[in-house]
Amino acid sequence: MPPSCCGCLSQYTHHHLVAFLLTFFSYVLLHASRKTFSNVKVSISAQWTPTFTNGSAAAFSPGQTWEGNHLFADKEQATLFLGALDTIFLFSYAVGLYFSGVIGDRVNLRYVLCVGLCGSAAVEFVFGTLTEWLKIYNVYLYCGLWVLNGLLQSAVWPCVVAVMGNWFGKAGRGFVFGLWSACASVGNILGAFLASSVLKYGYEYAFLVTSVVQFAGGVVVFFGLLTSPKEVGLSLEAETGLSPVKTDTDSHRPLMSDEEEDAEVEVYDRHYHSIQEPEDPLAEAPLPVTFCQAFCLPGVLPYSLAYACLKLVNYSFFFWLPFYLTNNFGWKEADSDRLSVWYDVGGILGGTIQGLISDLMGKRSPVLALSLVLAMASLVGYSHSPNDQVINAVLLTTTGFFIGGPSNMISSAISADLGRQDALRGSQKALATVTGIVDGTGSIGAAAGQYLVSLIESKLGWIQVFYFFIAMTAGSIVFITPLLHKEVREMWRERQALRRQL
Repeated sequence: MPPSCCGCLSQYTHHHLVAFLLTFFSYVLLHASRKTFSNVKVSISAQWTPTFTNGSAAAFSPGQTWEGNHLFADKEQATLFLGALDTIFLFSYAVGLYFSGVIGDRVNLRYVLCVGLCGSAAVEFVFGTLTEWLKIYNVYLYCGLWVLNGLLQSAVWPCVVAVMGNWFGKAGRGFVFGLWSACASVGNILGAFLASSVLKYGYEYAFLVTSVVQFAGGVVVFFGLLTSPKEVGLSLEAETGLSPVKTDTDSHRPLMSDEEEDAEVEVYDRHYHSIQEPEDPLAEAPLPVTFCQAFCLPGVLPYSLAYACLKLVNYSFFFWLPFYLTNNFGWKEADSDRLSVWYDVGGILGGTIQGLISDLMGKRSPVLALSLVLAMASLVGYSHSPNDQVINAVLLTTTGFFIGGPSNMISSAISADLGRQDALRGSQKALATVTGIVDGTGSIGAAAGQYLVSLIESKLGWIQVFYFFIAMTAGSIVFITPLLHKEVREMWRERQALRRQL
């Protein structure tokens, strides 16, 4: 049996806490800036389309000036373009993930992370604030900026997961990563709060606030983040026990092995040693795996495809929920922004609780499968939500628990498991690459889904969009079925062996 979570937590130092918090808030700030765009869609749509309520407008200004910022004839066209921007962002983000993961395993993770944070903040400032201040409205400019933004943001997630994987071992990983993966949901909450607070001054100020805060966060990370225990003379042994660094290879020992379970008790009885021993000059550094090698690792492809379906649903809520609440129920944009936070609250609870349960079980896929089945039921319930904010908030929290929870597990704890498995012996630098593959494949599904959401909604209505979400959730279950079958059989054999011992 794995050691208790309390036992795991007792092995951590203040260096672990600093690494946890800095990587956590790095992604909080990144997601806050993403959430800003989804929260101001109604305002942007109104700015890009003409208003016909003021018949005397031509008397105050020339028609050419009045139409200068009106990119589209009506809000339907603007909505389709906003959906296209989401798709453009996610496709470029997905492509960038495949490359940034490989780069992260070969370049200092701190440098890659800071370039992503600060560069993305600068692009968002230009996109949302500078263009509005200078009255520059151009479809091609918006598309180009959003492609660049996707590429820069793709550098962040593989790096923060790799840093966390370096600091935290397999034991208790489901709980620690489940708690840590709440960073995306906390970022959504922060972004919704910041956007709703300054939206009355204009949507450009929402972009201004989040981009400035994100840039400042990137500077803090650059000067404060330690990417590995090696940098303070510690290395991970097997699970979470720490010892002085002996060779570079020791700091990359695989965290998924049968031998570890036999030695877990001894590992957790060890004490800390913070004095670094001289490294063996003859020891060879572990070679990073290639992209193709990482893609062929056991479990990477099934989880990547499952995440493609699940991230489509999760990101559709992320990008379209405030817009849906405003247009479907007629609520104010600021109220919709605040109400959408409950989906993220559910995601935080789901990721943490389900991660803890998977640690106690020693298996991930059974917890995922059960949660996804319940997610389908919660989507049916939410699609029939009445025009009542309290009931809607309860249903949103439930839906976020069963959709956001599994999404957080796959993108963090499971990705770290896959990047530290036995098949990597002799070439352990694969964590960022594997994370990039899983998240990149998920982002391709999410990218395709965003345009489909806007298209289905404009042609068939929101109820058909929810049926589409249910079908995609079912697809996630189908892709993890082989892994589920394997792990359930292992659990059955373990239970039978335990009965024979008794």
